[in-house]
Amino acid sequence: MNQESSRTSASLGLDEHASTTPPIRLKANKLGVIAVAFFAIAAAAPMAAVVGASPVLFSASGPGTPVIYAIAALLVALFSVGYLRMSRHITNAGGFVAYIAKGLGNKWATGGAGIAILTYLSLQVGLWSQFGVFAQQLVESLTGLGLPVYFWIVAILAITTFLTMRGVDASLKVLGVLILGETLVVAALVVSLIVQKGFGVFTFEGFTGSSIFGPGLGISLLFAFACFTSFEATVVFAEEAKNPHRTIPRAAYLVIGFIGVFYALSTWAISGAIGIDNIQTVATENPSGMIFDLAESSAGTWLSIAMQILVVTSFIAMLLGLSNMFSRYLFALGRAGALPAKLSSVSKTGAPSFAGLINAVVVLVIISIFLLAGADPITTVFAWFVALGTAGFISILLVTSAAIVVYFARKGTRDNIWVTVIAPALSFLAFVVVGYLTLDNYDVLLGGAGGIAKWLLLGIPLLFVAGWARGLRKPSIDYAAEIV
Repeated sequence: MNQESSRTSASLGLDEHASTTPPIRLKANKLGVIAVAFFAIAAAAPMAAVVGASPVLFSASGPGTPVIYAIAALLVALFSVGYLRMSRHITNAGGFVAYIAKGLGNKWATGGAGIAILTYLSLQVGLWSQFGVFAQQLVESLTGLGLPVYFWIVAILAITTFLTMRGVDASLKVLGVLILGETLVVAALVVSLIVQKGFGVFTFEGFTGSSIFGPGLGISLLFAFACFTSFEATVVFAEEAKNPHRTIPRAAYLVIGFIGVFYALSTWAISGAIGIDNIQTVATENPSGMIFDLAESSAGTWLSIAMQILVVTSFIAMLLGLSNMFSRYLFALGRAGALPAKLSSVSKTGAPSFAGLINAVVVLVIISIFLLAGADPITTVFAWFVALGTAGFISILLVTSAAIVVYFARKGTRDNIWVTVIAPALSFLAFVVVGYLTLDNYDVLLGGAGGIAKWLLLGIPLLFVAGWARGLRKPSIDYAAEIV
């Protein structure tokens, strides 16, 4: 083997005997802009967010809620300016970790990988637990069949894992139907409110400084920001995208725009219909039923029932999207050498099948331990793990923002100061503030649980240090498997 081929092999993380073997990769040229956006939008679960998250924001910020969602969307868009410019130089399934490696090096990237693993496993565990409760309640109310929460988790987890292992084609067909359904039913609610009350539901009177920047801003911004945690999916699917350097930025901005407008418009109409003077009280007193009650009073029982059904299917779409995204994350970490290489195996359809299976097994084991021990699926499993996942997501965004700033500074790229300097620096500072708000409001994220649940936060620095140590001990880890 000559010196040049040795360097090439080393850069791919291959040994001498594997030098002629091309790097393992996902099936290329499968996804266009809409397809990539579907996975990210599905993982955001816009229908479930309107029903589940918006009452929390209304309770904290009242009629200022639509503006809070707009602020969260603008913060994500600000981060995306430098992030997507940097994406011209990165095209693999490693998500934020690949960006951290480019900017700060492998040790920081492997530390970030530890946080990413904790983040997405925590989010999945918490959301699967909440889904189980919603599914159980829906089926029992419609049929009288009282199967346990655990049954619905296991049954639907098996289906989403099967679809993940089959590849993006199978998942896309399901996601397309589910996303269309939840979008149409929320649109039906907004239209029915306009028909009933007129365009006066879109009033600007509630957008006051006291409602937007009042005491509830911190917790409202965190819950709004949690609705954008699927944003990373756009770059995780880069290897499978058609012309990724054009597809990924377009898909990312489509996702930000769609989710931001969806949340802002729907909550604006809801706030105006209930009344800007009453919305905070109604959301505080009846958070779980306010949206369904509004649907029934505005359009009839059929819309309320449709929304109850589509909240559950929205969860399925979200969890299918997260499963597809995180399995690709594990695939990329296995290929880089940060995790066992077996995770980088792919099926005949080019899907990360083994990573998808491992993800499901780990999620099921964690949920089983808690639920079989008698933990409440909402106040304990959902609250603890979604709070931890939200804190982890903010942490990985903060590290990625720093990596983007350092990357452009080292490259000396100054062709567009806004894109390469100002926006990345402002994004970093913004996430420092959001990180502070996360810690300051963590008890609220936990639903007031506090106590032992707060100790779970130590998992973030501990897994970062464990990842850093892994990167230090294994210098052959390589996140630069580019598919140009």
